[in-house]
Amino acid sequence: MKQQDVPALIDRMADELRRRLDIDNHTVMVGIHTGGVWIARLLHKKLGIQTPLGTLDISFYRDDFTRIGMNPQVKPSELPFTLDGRKIILVDDVLHTGRTVRAAMNELFDYGRPASIVLATLVERSGRELPIEAKVVGLHMELGPGEHVKLSGPDPMRLETKTSK
Repeated sequence: MKQQDVPALIDRMADELRRRLDIDNHTVMVGIHTGGVWIARLLHKKLGIQTPLGTLDISFYRDDFTRIGMNPQVKPSELPFTLDGRKIILVDDVLHTGRTVRAAMNELFDYGRPASIVLATLVERSGRELPIEAKVVGLHMELGPGEHVKLSGPDPMRLETKTSK
């Protein structure tokens, strides 16, 4: 994979979010740990969202929890605002199967009933298993079986493609 300019992808995402949304005092942003939080911090600042950034750790909400076991670095979810009636921008680093986003939405609805949720991801790759689609995407990637993309960072952030053996 050629080297991607992650800051330029984030700038493109911020521009697209401004075009698609009426960002106001009812708009909040939530990043999914860990890479989604890194992306969300940058987008949150670029968009000038006044409400503090929210973060989610969806480890206990995954439908494959019993198969993959407990994530050894579980982080607390922090939602320093009410979700009821809010427009949520949900941010993740890589959208692959859709299971992480499904788990994140389940957790969000445990906290309240938002007016809407818009998904923004740095990378949307092939291999969807659930009917979940990002409205704002930095980069689309077609990867074959056994290929994975990972965001490393946060400073500097780099996208890496790896092949499992």
